[in-house]
Amino acid sequence: MSSSQSVNASTKKGTDRHLIFALGSEEYSVPLLRVKEVIEVPEITPVPHTPAYYLGIMNLRGQVISIIDLRLKLKNVKQNLEKKTAVIILDFEGFCVGIAVSAVTKVLALTDEEIRPRPTMETTENLDYITGIAHRDKKLIMLLDVSRALNVDDLNLINSQKSTLQAA
Repeated sequence: MSSSQSVNASTKKGTDRHLIFALGSEEYSVPLLRVKEVIEVPEITPVPHTPAYYLGIMNLRGQVISIIDLRLKLKNVKQNLEKKTAVIILDFEGFCVGIAVSAVTKVLALTDEEIRPRPTMETTENLDYITGIAHRDKKLIMLLDVSRALNVDDLNLINSQKSTLQAA
């Protein structure tokens, strides 16, 4: 995908298009309808007293957007922002959030038959943000519900940062 590319999310009945991205060696997806655009890593302004995975804020054509490092948030792995690192701008009906990922790999149309339920896993972490699993090209793709992955505390932090900046 190009550095600043809008995406088309038209679908056929029974098929949903997903943006596939990497977090380390694993592949995840988000529904394409949620994606506003994909950009290269922008200039990010850090915000003091925020969690380590909250990278800061950026200006996208006059709109202030919070950036979360999804690699650190979900995998607890700190990685440097590199040339191949991408930021996916997600639309949450009223505000946008950017998520930093290792790389964006492709857009796939997944049929309902290709998506399997999330298997039961023994873990100490809540994995409700994984809504299903798809198998393509000898790889497993975890379908991600980003609003669950960015829990209520994160969304409150994002909204408070947005409110603070708009008041300034």
